[in-house]
Amino acid sequence: MPRVSHRREFLRNLGLSWAVAPFLWNLPSLGLAAEGSRKQRLIIVFSPNGVVPSTFWPDEEGDKFTLKESLKPLEPFQDRTLILHGVCDKIRGDGDQHMRGIGCLLTGIELFPGNVLGGCSEHPAGWSRGNSIDQEIRNHLQSRPETRTRFGSLEFGVLVQERADTWTRMVYLGPNKPVTPVTDPYRMFSKLYGGLKHRENLASVLDGLKDDLVVVRSQISREDVHLLDEHLTLVRELEQGLQQAVTGGDRHAVPTLPAGIKQQDAQMPELSRMQIDLMVSAFAADFMRVATLQYAYSTGDTVMSWLKIEGRHHDISHLPDTDAQAQAELTRINHWYCEQVAYLAKRLAETPEPGGSGSLLDTTTIVWTNELGKGNDHSHENIPFVLVGGGLGFRTGRSLKFPSVPHNRLLLSLAHGFGHELKHFGNSNYCGDGPLPGLG
Repeated sequence: MPRVSHRREFLRNLGLSWAVAPFLWNLPSLGLAAEGSRKQRLIIVFSPNGVVPSTFWPDEEGDKFTLKESLKPLEPFQDRTLILHGVCDKIRGDGDQHMRGIGCLLTGIELFPGNVLGGCSEHPAGWSRGNSIDQEIRNHLQSRPETRTRFGSLEFGVLVQERADTWTRMVYLGPNKPVTPVTDPYRMFSKLYGGLKHRENLASVLDGLKDDLVVVRSQISREDVHLLDEHLTLVRELEQGLQQAVTGGDRHAVPTLPAGIKQQDAQMPELSRMQIDLMVSAFAADFMRVATLQYAYSTGDTVMSWLKIEGRHHDISHLPDTDAQAQAELTRINHWYCEQVAYLAKRLAETPEPGGSGSLLDTTTIVWTNELGKGNDHSHENIPFVLVGGGLGFRTGRSLKFPSVPHNRLLLSLAHGFGHELKHFGNSNYCGDGPLPGLG
C-alpha cells in the first residue's frame, strides 16, 4: 500500500472532502499519523475547595496502602495510581488563598496586582504572571512535527461560571492570558467534528461523509478498517446521545435551553459524562495530546442534590472539623469527584491505543488536583495530587510522602516526563532542587 507524505495531497488525489480528515490522521497504514516514539498524553483534572485529610490521604507509604473513602473509586486502578502527599503551593503575593490556589496551581508563579478583591484578602489581584504547565507542554509537543496534532490541547469545563475572573481560570497561554474552558458539550462536539451551526437542528456529521468513507476503506489496511470503524462507532454513539438530549428522550426532561442538557447543578453528572466521553473520543482521534477538565471553579458553590446534599460546596467546606455532618458531606463530594476520575480512567483503559499496543490509559497520565489542601483553613499545604495512568513512565501503585516540597517541582516533573527538560518553571526560587525525586 503506497505511503503518502502530505495530508492535503492525499485528500486531493482521492477527491475527498476535508471534513473526513479528522477520522484519518490516526490510521497508521496511510502514513498520515504523527510518526515517532510512543505517544504520551496528559490530562489535568481540577475540583475545588480542598479535601478532608482523614478520609483522603492513605496512612501508609509505599506500594502497600489502603485507599480511604474519598479515593475508593480508584480501587480498580490502584496499581496504576500514584498519590503524592506533602506537595505544597508555596506561591504567595497578591490575592486570597482561593485566587492564588487556582491561579498559581498550574503556573507556579505569582498573580499580577489587579482590581479583583478576594473574600479573605485585603490585596486585590489580577491574572497569573506566567503560562500554565499544560500549555508549556502543549507548545513543546506542537513544536515538533512528529508530536504535532490538530489542536495541541483542549480545555474542557463542567459548570465553570461564565464570568472571567481570577477564581474561574486555571489555564494560561502566558502572562495575563487566561484560557476559557469549553463548558458546553455541544459546543465541544462542534469544535471537534464541525458542521453544527444550529444545534437545535442537530444533523449527523457522518451521514454527509458516506461516499468519502467508502473511498477511504479501499485505501487502508484491514487493521485500520477496524480502527476506523471503532472511531466512527464512538462518534455515532455521541451523536445519538446528543440528539436524544436535544429532543428530550426518555432519560431527560425536555430542556429549556435549545442545546439540550442544562447548564445547572442538578445535571452536573450528565455534563461530566458527556465531556469525558468527548475527551476520550478526541484522544482516540489524536486531536490533541494535552487536555484539562475543570469542575466548577475556586470557591465552587455547586449544590450536589444527587448526593442528597442540600448546602453549597464552598459553604460546607468552611464549616469546622467538629461538624461531623459537614465532614461526611465533604467526603461524599470528593468521593463523587473521584468517581469522575475513575470513569475517565476506565474509558481510557477500554479504548485501544490507535496504531499501537495497549490502551489509551497506558499512554496517558491523569493528574487530579485542587486549589486548596483543606477548605476551612484555606491551606496550601498538602495540595491533593493524585496521578493515574502510564503516560509519563512514573512508577505507579504507590503512596508517597514528601517533606513539604514546592509544587513547582512536580510541574517540572510533568515537563521532564515529556522529555522537555526545563531547568525551572514558574517562580525559579521554588525549583532549585529540580523535579521531584522517586517518581520514576
